[in-house]
Amino acid sequence: MSVQFNHTIVAAKDKVRSARFLAELLGLPEPRPAWHFLVVELAHGVSLDYMDTTEDIASQHYAFLVSDDVFDALIAKIRARGIPHWADPQGQYPGEINTDHGGRGVYFQDPSGHYMEAITKPYGGG
Repeated sequence: MSVQFNHTIVAAKDKVRSARFLAELLGLPEPRPAWHFLVVELAHGVSLDYMDTTEDIASQHYAFLVSDDVFDALIAKIRARGIPHWADPQGQYPGEINTDHGGRGVYFQDPSGHYMEAITKPYGGG
């Protein structure tokens, strides 16, 4: 049997705000409700299932491999909206993107404080 990643649950202070933030920035379909989750559909049947919580949220890291066209649209939206972003995970290069691994990459935070990364080439340039 093969193993394929299917979904993960993402804790949010406001699942609607967080799910819509990510879906809109990445040009994805409007999040859909499923039980008490709000689901952001990615490629290959993978989803991020946002769930409201009143507990403290430990920041997580979510990385997305995107096409050059999606990256161009994403960085344009980030800049137009004044969303803080960095070229590196440590935040030492604010307002910049990176050109690591033969592609481009950017880091930013969602409304619940999770660290999002968009890259156009997988690590190692594969």
